[in-house]
Parts: sequence; C-alpha cells; structure tokens
Amino acid sequence: MPIFSPRRSQLPLYPYQRDPFFVRIFTAIERMIKSLLFGCRMCGRCILEETAFICPMTCPKGLRNGPCGGSTPEHCYVDETRPCTWYKIYQRAERINRLHRLLAIQAPIDGRLSGHSSWISLFKHWRKHPLGLHFRDIFSRKKLKQAWKPFLYAYEQPIWWQGDAAYHAPAYDEPISNLERSLHSGHFTITAEITPPLSVTRKNLQRKINLLRDFMAAANYTDNASSIPRMSSLACAAISVENGLEPVMQLQARDRDRYAIQADAIGAAALNITNVLCLSGDHLNLGPDPTPYPLQNDIDSIQMLWMLRRMRDDGIYLDKREIKDQPKLFLGAAASPHAAIPRYEAIREEKKVNAGAQFLQTQPIFDYNRFLEWLEAVDKRNILDKVYILAGITPLKSPRMTFHLAEEVPGVVIPQNFIKRMNEASDPQEEGVAIALETIEKLKNTPGINGIHFMAIYWEDIVPRLILESGLPLPQKHTVIAPNEQAEA
Repeated sequence: MPIFSPRRSQLPLYPYQRDPFFVRIFTAIERMIKSLLFGCRMCGRCILEETAFICPMTCPKGLRNGPCGGSTPEHCYVDETRPCTWYKIYQRAERINRLHRLLAIQAPIDGRLSGHSSWISLFKHWRKHPLGLHFRDIFSRKKLKQAWKPFLYAYEQPIWWQGDAAYHAPAYDEPISNLERSLHSGHFTITAEITPPLSVTRKNLQRKINLLRDFMAAANYTDNASSIPRMSSLACAAISVENGLEPVMQLQARDRDRYAIQADAIGAAALNITNVLCLSGDHLNLGPDPTPYPLQNDIDSIQMLWMLRRMRDDGIYLDKREIKDQPKLFLGAAASPHAAIPRYEAIREEKKVNAGAQFLQTQPIFDYNRFLEWLEAVDKRNILDKVYILAGITPLKSPRMTFHLAEEVPGVVIPQNFIKRMNEASDPQEEGVAIALETIEKLKNTPGINGIHFMAIYWEDIVPRLILESGLPLPQKHTVIAPNEQAEA
C-alpha cells in the first residue's frame, strides 16, 4: 500500500524499447521507491506537484485531469474496495491550499517515455533548460521558486501540448450549428437523447427522428453507453442529418486512442456533423460479459476538448501537423451535479470550459436543491457566462427503472420521496411523467439554465408530451444541410 496515494489499480508500465543496463538498474530503483511512496505506474511524465503529491495514475481509468462523473466521497465506482483517487487529491489540495493547481490541463502520457525513468528525463530537461540561477541564488527561496515554475511547466507541458489553466474562447464569431445559434440567441433550447439501434435496420431510428424533429434543436446519439455496443454515434448522426434533424455526436474516449478521436472528429465535420459531446466513457465493468481487460483510458474528456479545440481554432493536429481546412465543431461536455461535492465538481466544470467546452449537458436532475448547490458553486467560478447549460431530465417509467438509476448508475441521485411515489403509484408511468413535469417547471425558471436535455431511456415517445404539457418553447425554424449539398457549396 503506497504511503501518499491510494493503491494503484494496475501494474507499472514497462518500456517497449530497452534502456542500457545501468539505466535499467537506476529505473528499477526509482520504480521501487516511487511505488512504495506513490503507487507509481512509471508513466514517464510525473505531475505529482500539480496533484497534491497523489499520483492520478492510481485511478482505475488513469484520469489525469479530474474525476469521472461517477465519483463519490465514499468509494471509486469502478472498484468499491478502494477510495476515489481524485477525491483524495481534492481533499489534500484543499488542505495545503493547492486547489488552484488542479486547473492546469495536463497532457496525456507519451508512450515513448512510459516505463522509463522520469528522474533521468527531468535531469536531461535541466541540462537543456537550466534554472539559470547563480550558486548563491539557490539559497534564496523566492528566486528559486521564480525559476522553478517555468522550468517545471516546460517539463510537464511538452511543446505538442502546452496546457494551462486559462480560459480559451472560441476563435470564431458566428454560430457554426443550429444548436449553437439557438443557444446564442437566448432561446430556451431543447435537446434529447436517442438510443442507437442494436442492428443495421434504420426504420425505428428514422421513426424516432421524425417524431422528435419538430420539438428540439438537436438530438444526441449515445456512443456505446454503459459499454454496450450499438450502431455508432457517427453513423446515427449522419442518418440524422439526412433526415433533417441536427445531431449531437457523442465521442467517448474509452474505446479510442488519440489518433482515432482526431480521425472521427475530422470525419464528422466532413459529414456536416458539427456538434460533438466529449466524454471519458463508462467503464468496461458496466458492460455485458465477456468484458475486455480494463486498460486505462489513453486520454480523458478534458484532454479531448483541448485537442479538438486546437484542431478547430489553431488548425493543428496533436502532432503539430497543419490542417488546411479546419473542422467546424461546437464542443460540449457532460456535467454530473450530483456526483462529487459541489465545490469539487465545479473545479471539473471550469476545467472543461477552459479546455474548450461551449455547452454542458448534465446528468438527470431529480434532487433540485442539490442541483442548485452545484449551480451556485459553478457560478462562483465565473463560468456561467462562458458556457451554455442544458439540464438533464429523465422521465421515470417504473419502480424497477427508478431503483436501477438510484442504485446502479453513477452520478444519479433520486430523493426518497420520488422513490416512494413511484413504488406506491397505481400508474407508475403517469407518476413518472408528473415528477418530470414538476422538475421541468423548476428548471425552466432557474437563472443560469439555457435549456433542457431529455434522456428518456428507451422511451423517446414521451418527450413530445413532456415538451407540450410543460410549455417548453418549440425550436426556432432552421435548415439542416445534407453532406452532399455542403460539398457542392
């Protein structure tokens, strides 16, 4: 058990290219010491100083920029026998006054450095970029600190990444999608989630698109949610464009490395799919058997936002290659108001907004008072004027569904009075509709909320009724350009 970090979930990394013998001996000693102290996995680019001296690589997902949406104070949702690594980081950072250090957007690991000695790497970096101090200045704490910060930044943030803690506004002025145009105009905007089909048949998907097309600005298509394979979000989004409903393509990092994510983003933009929701993805342990061995994510949702924003605004791939015709992307992220303590969760939302998130779609809201605590914490970080928030609504269909959401879905909290109402209702579906309408009424009159995002799991037919009975505004008239029309233009 490490002294300063939770126990790691996976074994240390080893290099795929062997070092000279004496370097391997030195690396083995470093691995032993850092494993004992921090549960080190030898990622090759240590960021302990930025994470309150707790190694984020002990997280089962290997998230280097904050917790997942299923984090809780009690335990890790992937492995309930261990604490959440990022809760420990937040708690210690708060105790030693380092919460502000957590806003820096950390780079994904470099495979060429993984398994190698970070001490040797740091020494080589110092040889190229010495601190520039006279010998007498080493004993001056002020001068040493001034020299150390830029030196450490250059080490932790390689030239291909250069992450920081600043807000990066979009490098364009006019909205690039109908969803963005609706939000930008101040119109209370409605989106909804459509579950992709399990087969190649389009019929039911097209029926749902036709059902919802006149009621919302855009529709989300999930990307193997709960680790269950379905028709890809990219394919569903392309079909949605063909059928006149603007899509929000979900892009999750669990099943993709950095290369696949960049390729999918370019492909989506070429198909006139401009709204992209960036997700880390549900863990593999939620999926059906047999499950693959759960390796850690290559990148997380915050790194994905940073990477796609730079592709759009700076016209560069991660490896610094130029993109002549840059993709047009309206970038979004998920928010989980009920997962972490609000002041911790707000740090995560600010980091996403700084990285490039322009809209946030939240997990289902049932506990309105707790949602307000999260919203207040987000407001204190001065980001409500930089991001559009679409509050999540999931109509409850049965007591069994209510129990499943409350007990088994990370980041969802359902008050006991709602559970009781669903269990005692003579018609659970009507009771679920009533609960949804009550929540919508509160949310649509809440300052800081820009719209509603419906997640009617396998019950998309109920969404039009909820919109009409709640008095939510219908979408502004718009036209979706088919891919072939865009190409001709």
